[in-house]
Amino acid sequence: MTIVGFAGLGSMGAGIVGRLLAAGHDVIGWNRTRARAEELAPQGLRVADTPADLASEADVVFSMLTNAAAVEAVVRDALPGLGAGTTWLDLSTIAPDESRAIAALVEPTGAVFCDSPVSGSPATVAAGQLSIMVGGDRDAYDRVEPLLYELGPKVTYLGPQGSALVMKFAINLSLVVQGISFCESVAMAEKAGIAREAAVDAVLKSVIASPMLGYRAPMILDGGMPEVPFANAALVEAVTRLAAAGRAP
Repeated sequence: MTIVGFAGLGSMGAGIVGRLLAAGHDVIGWNRTRARAEELAPQGLRVADTPADLASEADVVFSMLTNAAAVEAVVRDALPGLGAGTTWLDLSTIAPDESRAIAALVEPTGAVFCDSPVSGSPATVAAGQLSIMVGGDRDAYDRVEPLLYELGPKVTYLGPQGSALVMKFAINLSLVVQGISFCESVAMAEKAGIAREAAVDAVLKSVIASPMLGYRAPMILDGGMPEVPFANAALVEAVTRLAAAGRAP
């Protein structure tokens, strides 16, 4: 089986690692807060001391980190362990130009760095329905494609490095617009005397229902908010600013 490395074991990363372990892969993980990695050890995760240790063993490396600064820091720490034949799939949502700059850092090692943002949530991961987009070297993508399909049935190659992140921002724009319009629709119904629960139920049975509304709509009901937010407000702001400027990131 492929030896898989995973850097960044937050709620999404931990869920993905759980699926990889369940599929029988040898997974080695690293997290800045080591305790998060050790929580997965009973499931079979091997815990790496450093990103370089992780990279030296793995055939494929995944990372899911907070921002570009975090991705770059981990990649720089991992460089001594990278070599030809290793494919690094960064699932983080960062700017395309930032991803291209990080890919340039990896290139001299002979490894390949691909932007591989995902569309989904912890609930999507748990259901095995994660959507993954990939930009970068096509041969590298072809090698890892079967592994990606173990995480979800929706895998798309978009083109050169950065292409998948451009698409992720475009999708997030639609997500923000849909989310806001949904809340306005429910507010309109409530003002007319319709119970919020009934309004949400009606929306989810209508032609505007979507997978996104399916798992987010119940959040506006009592007790429905998740303990950990699904998205960062700063990321939403970045998407809307780029859209307002009328240009791709």
